Amino acid sequence: MSPWAIFYVVPTPLGNLQDISERARAVLADVAWVAAEDTRHTAPLLKHLGSRAKLLAAHEHNENAAAGAIMARLAAGESVALVSDAGTPAISDPGARIVAQVRAAGGRVVPLPGPCAAVTALSAAGLEAAQWLFYGFLPAKSGQRQKALEGVYDAPYALVFYEAPHRVLDTVADMARVLGAARTLVIARELTKLFESLHSLPLGEALAWLTADANRQKGEFVLLVSGACQTKAAETAEAERVLRLLLAENLPVKQAAKLSAAITGGNKNALYQRALAWKG
Repeated sequence: MSPWAIFYVVPTPLGNLQDISERARAVLADVAWVAAEDTRHTAPLLKHLGSRAKLLAAHEHNENAAAGAIMARLAAGESVALVSDAGTPAISDPGARIVAQVRAAGGRVVPLPGPCAAVTALSAAGLEAAQWLFYGFLPAKSGQRQKALEGVYDAPYALVFYEAPHRVLDTVADMARVLGAARTLVIARELTKLFESLHSLPLGEALAWLTADANRQKGEFVLLVSGACQTKAAETAEAERVLRLLLAENLPVKQAAKLSAAITGGNKNALYQRALAWKG
């Protein structure tokens, strides 16, 4: 299919227009067509960039039909760029099925690097996660959402979710219920925009923090939760801190270990052995 024109996958700014790359500018100015999640949203961006590309709709409700239209234009030698409303197409946004069909037909797909809300939030989360799991949007219904969270409960990775403002309270409540109150939650909101905010707190305190100010519930969210191994490490550190305080009060080792386990939920035998090691 070498006569086909190139199909570009182009990330667009999350909010701040200065985040668009020079390469993305050049591609959007050069292609004949731009396949957009929402043409009304993309038209002002193309005008801002001085692009004269024609627009066609490619959203979640017409992906298969859009793929056919796109391949017809590619086969006719007209290049096409795929964009979503913000960030990278096909990352919790429409586009994956279109890309798959173009590739299956032998078309050349060229991806551009660029803005992605998940990566942007993770870089500023401070979770010290060598590995992370991107989940995207959880199910909208609470029962299904809790079941999905149960599926990643033991994952030893930082967990990255997207959420809409009208569901963020219910989602955070389910996260605390299933994953436990001790995990760290980083709430990243309105990234790169005027009211951008990132806030880190224990998951058990998040619902109260969000409801304390209605403005904290506005905008698009990335929710990042510390992984299971990180939580266990934090719990162990807390148990050992309590153990040290009890030993400092001259409590017998066995009693100090028992009380520390009762207070923090730590392992009594492990704490006992830890205390013996310190004594030694």
